[in-house]
Order: sequence, then structure tokens, then C-alpha cells
Amino acid sequence: MRTYVPITDAERKQMLETIGVSSMEELLCDVPESVRLKGPLQLPRGQSEADVLRAMQAYAAENAPERPLFRGGGAYYHFIPAIVDALTERGELLTAYTPYQAEMSQGMLQAIYEYQSLMCRLTGMDVSNASVYDGATAAAEAMTMCREAARKKKMLVSEGVLPYVREVLETYAPGAGIELVTVPLRGGVTDLDALRAAAEGAAGLIAATPNCYGILEDLAPMADIMHENKALLVSYVEPFSLALVKKPGALGADIAVGEGQPLGIPLSFGGPYLGFMTAKQKLLRLLPGRIVGETVDEEGNRCYVLTLQAREQHIRREKAQSNICSNEGLCAVRAAIYLTAMGPQGMREAAEACLRNAHALAERICSVPGFRLAYPDKPFFLEFLIASDLPARSVDGALREAGIVGGLQLDAHHMLWCATEMNTMAEMDAVKAALEVFA
Repeated sequence: MRTYVPITDAERKQMLETIGVSSMEELLCDVPESVRLKGPLQLPRGQSEADVLRAMQAYAAENAPERPLFRGGGAYYHFIPAIVDALTERGELLTAYTPYQAEMSQGMLQAIYEYQSLMCRLTGMDVSNASVYDGATAAAEAMTMCREAARKKKMLVSEGVLPYVREVLETYAPGAGIELVTVPLRGGVTDLDALRAAAEGAAGLIAATPNCYGILEDLAPMADIMHENKALLVSYVEPFSLALVKKPGALGADIAVGEGQPLGIPLSFGGPYLGFMTAKQKLLRLLPGRIVGETVDEEGNRCYVLTLQAREQHIRREKAQSNICSNEGLCAVRAAIYLTAMGPQGMREAAEACLRNAHALAERICSVPGFRLAYPDKPFFLEFLIASDLPARSVDGALREAGIVGGLQLDAHHMLWCATEMNTMAEMDAVKAALEVFA
């Protein structure tokens, strides 16, 4: 076994002479004196493994105990079957490097192929890539797909798309030469009159269902408007909702994207997550990243290959569809295992539990004086917006004192609440009791 041996003083001197400087400090000549470290870092002395373990356990013990969670806003707390961790922690998957080349293992290629097939079934689309970084990145990549497909540089986005996703779009658009136009909401859903007025000359529209308020929007009329203007519709979709409502492909969407975190990936303090992208067959060559296909070898045996890799490492830069150089391989495998373990019936049952719990929570909150649904006439899934006569900050503080993580504060008097299959009726009763005491 080799041990780590740092370079000697003689070796360091030889390297400095080779590059033509006399000291290590001379390498820092471009760094202002005011920001240079003037002495050694104030670090504690090294400790034994046992001492470090005790220190880390003490830090962990300072974390607050697990509390009822009623907050979503783009990342959601779902149950993850034990089989997901058991399989993805196998060395063959956990240590596998990002699949760059066609010479990668058949096992990983097949795992990605299965993931793509499952995502196509989930969204009702024809093709899927091997994932991208997260849902927001997927939306941004879909925006550039629309630009290339329609040969137009104007892109529309509904105000109902999650705020942080729209921020990523706003970051991508200038560099891609895209004029990004926001279509406002009316009554909690995308304003179709405003959409018609803005659709001329647009390459496409990105719309969400459920939207950022949890409201289920009808994509069909949006698809009609965009297609009449020779533009595309991108559906930003929450994956669990697809077990209950019509799929984007059936509603006229050309591209479906979203955040795959709910599919077997823990919250993990914000990542890594999974951006899924599916599309109609006609847009296959515009999908970024890589696509795994099934074929046969010279002996007739089934095998898997990287069919398309539309990025600048493989084709001329001006022809590349994206600068995406990495997929979320392990997260994609987790999603594939999760979907396989749950099956269509399991997904439907979990989605029904989310729907049932969200409405049960809304009923309890709205039974407290001073709290009401912001859009009572709109169907919602997983999340809903509550308007309050009391300051949202104060409501949140009262819930924290009761040991509850309440809804996400959107402004002074609105909170976005979420309930998944993980929330119990007892927890919802505790929310109601806490609000009654505060109100």
C-alpha cells in the first residue's frame, strides 16, 4: 500500500526554478496584500478518529428533532421504499462514473435506458434524455430547444412557474439571445387572453401544472394557442400528479420537464436532485445531453448504446444543443428503481394520499377564523395558497413554537402549504390547534 509523501524542499526548489520564480510567495504576486493570509490558519490540533466521531455526534445532537413538515415549494417530503437505498448503494451503481462514452458498462447503459422508458410512460412522451441537473436546468434547456425548433428568439413563461425556475430562465435567456416574456396569472391561473396577445412571434411557452400555487391548470387551450402560432408548449410538471391527471403528451405539450426529486430522492438540504426531460419524437435531435438506445450486437444479442450525444464534446460546437456535460446518473437510477418498485398502482395510491391530505389540511386551516383559501374555486394538488388576516411571519413563528414547520411565506399575508402521503391526520390536527391558539 502506498502512503502519501509530500514533496521535499529540494523538489519544491526545483519546480520553482523550472517556472522561473524564486519563492512560493512570488506566485502570489497578483493577489493583493490586503487579502493574503498573514499567518497560519487558527485550526485545532489533529484528533484521533474516536475523538472526531464524538465531536460529530455532538454536533448532530444539536439538530432539532424531526417535526411535522408542511412545506414544499419545489422540493417535497415523500416516503422512499427501502429497496431504493439498498440497490443504489451497491458499489456497481454508487461508484459508477458519469457515462460519457459508448464504452461504458452495459449495466449502467441498461439502467439509464430503463429510466428513459419509465419517464416516457410517466409523461406520455416519445423520447427522454438521460436527465440533467435539476428541474430548473431542464426548463432552461427546454427554452433553448424551442428557440432551435421554431427559429425564433422570443420565449414565453407563465407566472405560474415556480419563482426559482423563472429566475434560472432569466439567467439563461440573455446568453442564449432569447427575449423572455412573462405571461401573468389571472385568478391563480395563466391568463389566456394575455397569452394570445403575446404568442405572436414566440418560439414557445413554459407553463406549469400544478402551478406554483398548487393549482391544476388546463394545458390544452395553451397548446392550441401556441400551435396556432407555430410555437411549442413546454409543460413543467410535478411527477406525482401524473398518476391522477392527463399526461402532458395527451394535452398537446411538445416537451415535458420537471424536478424528479420526489421520485425516490431525499430532500438532502437541497440536492443533488434530478431534472427530467421528455419530448415528442420530432424533437429528438434537439434534446440535450445523451440518449441511450437498445440494439443488437453482431451475434444478435440485445445490447445498449449511447445513441445520441448532442453536445460539443462530440459534434461541432455550433451544432451542439447544450453545454450539458453531465447527467444526474445516480439520481436517475434512484428514480428508475423508485418507479419500478412503486408501479402504476403504487404511484396512484401515493398521489391519492397526497390529494386527500392536502384537502384535509386545507379544510382544517380554513376552519380557523382569519384563514381562507386564496383561490377557493380552483382545483389543487399537493399544495395550496392560504390567505391570512394575520401576518404570515407571526403565523410561522407560532407554528415553530408548536414544533411544526408550516407553509412557505410568499408575502405578508400569504403562505403556501403542502401535504404529502407522509403527513398524518394527527399532525394536521396539531396545525389546526396551533392556529386556533394563535388566532
